[in-house]
Amino acid sequence: MSLKECEELRLKNCLCKAYANLDIRNGGNGCLLWFADLVDLVVLQMGGQDLYIRVAALVLGMNIRCQNDYNNEDKKEDMELPIFDLTIISNATDNFASNNKLGEGRFGSVYKGGGGQEIAVKRLSKNSEQGLNEFRNEVIIISKLQHHNLVKLLDCCIQKNEKLLIYEYMHNKSLGLIYFLFDQTKSKLLDWCMCHNIIGGIVRGLLYLHEDSRLRIIHRDLKVSNILLNNNMNPKISDFGLAIAFGGDQIKANANRIVGTYGYMPPEYAKYGHFLVKTYVFSFGVLVLEIVSGKKNKEFCNFGQCLNLLGYAWRLWIEDRPTELIDEFLISGDSCILSEVLRCIHVGLLCVQQRPEDRPNISSVVLMLSSGNSLPNPGQPGFYTEKAPLAEHYSSRKLEASSTNEITFTLLEAR
Repeated sequence: MSLKECEELRLKNCLCKAYANLDIRNGGNGCLLWFADLVDLVVLQMGGQDLYIRVAALVLGMNIRCQNDYNNEDKKEDMELPIFDLTIISNATDNFASNNKLGEGRFGSVYKGGGGQEIAVKRLSKNSEQGLNEFRNEVIIISKLQHHNLVKLLDCCIQKNEKLLIYEYMHNKSLGLIYFLFDQTKSKLLDWCMCHNIIGGIVRGLLYLHEDSRLRIIHRDLKVSNILLNNNMNPKISDFGLAIAFGGDQIKANANRIVGTYGYMPPEYAKYGHFLVKTYVFSFGVLVLEIVSGKKNKEFCNFGQCLNLLGYAWRLWIEDRPTELIDEFLISGDSCILSEVLRCIHVGLLCVQQRPEDRPNISSVVLMLSSGNSLPNPGQPGFYTEKAPLAEHYSSRKLEASSTNEITFTLLEAR
């Protein structure tokens, strides 16, 4: 029996789970079918053979070329992506019904899909800044990554001007940490035990990306809105559209363009486009300080000293008042272990130091968070500013009245 005849036999029996040639010698012949668990599999020392496995349509997808409605420049790209039919996704989301919408962001909307398997469908807006290159980048990179603290990409679809990414569904609205952290009501649902677990999960995911995966992966857009939470409030890093892969022992690179989110970008990258593998420990440090304080770095302003969240946290630290940074709901909760919270603040400040060479790498961060060893004192954070209040500045009518610690910098408009 030929392999083609074997396939036809399998199609006649819906209980068949897999098929392959029985004998691969002399071009292959005979038919081997599986109707239960896949057992009797052998690792061949010389070569191998194809095994055809039946899986659900939402998991499998198809490998086809992009030949749809793209501009001429995109059509020049001769690439292949895992893809499945738009009709399947449209049916699963009830034609992207508003009651299935989980959230909306800069690049588009996220919908819940059903039909035998719950999924989250990221539908890129037609006017999205995330184009085909970023879309392809996310598919190629994350499809090769497997870690329980990284969101799992199931498949994608590119048809009729639609660019869709299909992820595992997170029952916490697929919005994750941002859904809880900065909302005065929902933030009360987060106790310190949960926050400590979230911080630990994020750093384990970063350790895998930076050091344990086949390629060194730099996310480049690590932020609260890209941390999703599953049923057990375990974090998963998502959105790899801006990620970049380092090859071999490569530890540094220059960016052709500055991408990311202001407030999380390291200063040396935001100003010059330079980054090391450990440059993006800075973003993790910002995340830690936001989780502990319940405040956004980008929007925080201490009006007494005109400090951002990083500067405010560092000022409290050097003045021996770090507990004032902690969110009142965290510090008042039964699960709060003050020594753990203070250690997280300490590690967060070490991660956001101005000079990248002063910051720890991600493996050192893991050790710092999990041990009780003494830590070095943090230096001044990146983008730290301190200015005299405007009223005082203008009443003096003298330039000398401004603080001697004043530092000026240009705000870059990142997407």
